[in-house]
Amino acid sequence: MTDTPTATLLLVDDEPHVLAALQRELRHEGYRLLTANDGEAALAHLATEPVDAVISDALMPGMDGIEMLARIQHEHPDCLRLLLTGKADLNAAVRAINEGHVYRYIAKPWDATELRQTLQLALAHQQAQREQQRLEALTQDQNRELSELNATLERRVAERTAELQQTADMLDAAYGELEQSYVTATRVFSSLITQRLPKDLQTNATVSELLKAFADQHELDEETQRDLQMAAALYNLGKLTWNDHLLTAPSERLYAADRDAYRRYPESGESLLMALEHLEGTAKIIRHHRERWNGSGYPDHLREHAIPYGARLLALAVDFVELQRGMILPRKVPRHSVLALLEKFAGRVYDPALVAPFVELCVEHAPDLGLGGKKVLSLETARLEPGMQLAQDLLSPSGTLLLNRGKALSRSLIDKLMRLEELEDVRLELLVHPPEATEDEP
Repeated sequence: MTDTPTATLLLVDDEPHVLAALQRELRHEGYRLLTANDGEAALAHLATEPVDAVISDALMPGMDGIEMLARIQHEHPDCLRLLLTGKADLNAAVRAINEGHVYRYIAKPWDATELRQTLQLALAHQQAQREQQRLEALTQDQNRELSELNATLERRVAERTAELQQTADMLDAAYGELEQSYVTATRVFSSLITQRLPKDLQTNATVSELLKAFADQHELDEETQRDLQMAAALYNLGKLTWNDHLLTAPSERLYAADRDAYRRYPESGESLLMALEHLEGTAKIIRHHRERWNGSGYPDHLREHAIPYGARLLALAVDFVELQRGMILPRKVPRHSVLALLEKFAGRVYDPALVAPFVELCVEHAPDLGLGGKKVLSLETARLEPGMQLAQDLLSPSGTLLLNRGKALSRSLIDKLMRLEELEDVRLELLVHPPEATEDEP
């Protein structure tokens, strides 16, 4: 027998000797035993203290056992109900079981072992039900707590997401401001270079127009376009360290120390940009834009595709502009002749895969002339036609202005130009817009 009762039993019978017999049978089973001699007394016990099981006689004066157990079922549904009944009351006991009033019935006279086993099974079943209910309640509590936790977590995630988005927006704004500061710095540097050069040697804007047009036509990615535009503005940044006489001297006429100083300007430009991490791609283009396809360039003698793509493209644009301005050879080279030179040196100085599309761009759209994408042709006088319009000022070999840009050509004007060629023994090449098509023409 254990010190702590395993269950509280209420024994109900109107006959004292039956109650005494039940107590004798169960006193050693570890139960706490309560007794009542009628239904009213039993219900009074249940109203004041917890009872695990009730064993009641079926036939009692006043409120019989079946009626009492029915009330217990209604008022204390967790309490086990067992009915003591003789053979004469067997039908009533079966009805009580079927109607759910009792868990089991015990026949009189009872067998002591069967009585104990029936009680043990009933209480074990009750304990299992209680444990199931406890676990279900615990599960419900845990589910409720989990739902509350999920709701709290979702709210916290939403709040954190909003904070992160706000931070990202602030970073985007800061990055935009930083990028704009780089652009502003680029413009400042470019203006410093421009101020040191004569007007006809200020090439950055023209180089930029060429690269922008090429990038747009070939749909280069945004990062490459940005690096090219920065490089166009800053490619001659290293020339700021030169003496004035170097700024205006054609590069092919430089010798000894002057030539060495000239060859260092791509490296100097890169060095001046090293502290600006955002311009790392730009600095790399500037360093290598004097490399040559065959490896004979400088400063690192790179060849072919080892030369960065942007540097190969910048080299074409710079040479195209500077040859026309007299910055490379001792004389200014006509535009059409420069294009021919680019094609001639494709595969030696320039990337052959870039030369063809670059020349086509310059011939068809002439972005360096600021023509807004209008078609332009480079023609000898014999191929000129009335209605064509000059796309560029026409200068004589001595530099005298012959015709202004925008001048419409007539037959008599074309004939005069041809006679001038015969008298001066020169060949003129004109940049012209073709006549505008009429409604009847394709």
